[in-house]
Amino acid sequence: MKERCADMSNPEDNPRRDSARKYLKEFLKYAVVGGLAFLVDTGVLIFFKELVFHSREGEVAIVLSTALGFVAGLIFNFIVSHIFVFKSEEQRKRGQNLRGFILYGVVGVVGLLLTEAGMLAGVRIVGSEGFYYVLVKCIVAGVVLVWNYVARKIFVYKGA
Repeated sequence: MKERCADMSNPEDNPRRDSARKYLKEFLKYAVVGGLAFLVDTGVLIFFKELVFHSREGEVAIVLSTALGFVAGLIFNFIVSHIFVFKSEEQRKRGQNLRGFILYGVVGVVGLLLTEAGMLAGVRIVGSEGFYYVLVKCIVAGVVLVWNYVARKIFVYKGA
């Protein structure tokens, strides 16, 4: 009985804590990669909104520019996440095949729909003059980041 109590009193031997730390570390890596993907995404959004579609007014320019930025960010995120975040052998097996890529893409499409809806709602509230749409993008990206991580963990990597 003494041995058991001694083992339970050592916080370093707690499997739940170890698991929580592992997921937190993985999520933080995913957040860094997501932050870089956000820069790619937002850079492409700004490029298309300000330079390519600058003559188009209203929601068409926002929708098209947002979609192009999201696709660029998704591709970046997929590649870099497999290099730096989802590194275990089991995760690589699940994510680096056609099924894994399709599931990754489906989660991304849902993220794109959430992004488009958030962007449209946001610019209707604050307007798209100046760079208000970038502020809206920052808020929307935070919400979609959490969705993407949780959904990919559940559907692509199945807890690996």
